[in-house]
Amino acid sequence: MEVMMMHNYVHPLHQHQLTQPKTDMKAPRENIDFKHVLSTVNDVNISKHAKQRLLERNIQMDTEKWSMIGDKMAEAKQKGVTDAVVILDDITFVVSTKNNTIITAMTQEETTNQIFTNINGTIVL
Repeated sequence: MEVMMMHNYVHPLHQHQLTQPKTDMKAPRENIDFKHVLSTVNDVNISKHAKQRLLERNIQMDTEKWSMIGDKMAEAKQKGVTDAVVILDDITFVVSTKNNTIITAMTQEETTNQIFTNINGTIVL
């Protein structure tokens, strides 16, 4: 009777070192104004529903306020906010920061005693 002997050992695996591309840490960085980048990238879209509400309620805003809303929406998006209420002195918007869209618009009187659902952030301007 012949007995086979098995060896219990593990062959070492060859490990390859992961290399990352080298970056030049001494390369000069441009001084970029973050707000300027946001204002050029973040155009605010207005949904068909919101356009209708703006017309019905005779709500008008200047480009400076739209720009400010766009900047704050981008800032909120960076913080993880996806849907927010934007409260101004006389106007309230429900916005989606995922696609930079104004969903609806209301006058301040209309927001009294309102409940906003599916909102995970608030922007007060």
